[in-house]
Parts: sequence; structure tokens; C-alpha cells
Amino acid sequence: MSEENVVKIGRVTHFFSKISVAVIELTSSLKVGDRIVFKGPNTDFEQVVDSMQIEHQNVQSAEAGQSIGLKVAQRVRETDTVYKRV
Repeated sequence: MSEENVVKIGRVTHFFSKISVAVIELTSSLKVGDRIVFKGPNTDFEQVVDSMQIEHQNVQSAEAGQSIGLKVAQRVRETDTVYKRV
């Protein structure tokens, strides 16, 4: 992962393994269609945001300071950092 084409947008605060959903606390905006990267000691993968929810309601975008629920392709861990490709 080269540093010039990614920007930190938040961190994982919770992971629901049975439904494979991560709760991400955002420090920057995110929208459906964005390509994101999960990085941590045991985590390193990339996926496209297909859908996300705030308070169980589907949303197209979210801003800094909000927490979102996001279906993830692989297991993530609390404190993993989330980056967005730019």
C-alpha cells in the first residue's frame, strides 16, 4: 500500500463476527462506491463499499464523527485502521 494514494478515514470500534459487520468510527467522509483498505497487525485487505448503515438505516454517505455499520469481506479487529483510496 503506497501512502500517496490512501487517506485515513477512521478505525474499527466493533466487529460482529456472525454477520460479518464492522462498526467504523469515521474521521473523514465516506460514500457508497468508495474503495477502502483495512490495516492492522493481522488485517490487510481492500474492498468496495457496497452499502452502509447508520442506526439501522441505509445511507449513501457519512461524514466525520459518525459511526457506520459496514458489511466486510473478511474478519476485522477492533482498533484496525481504515483508509480510503483517492
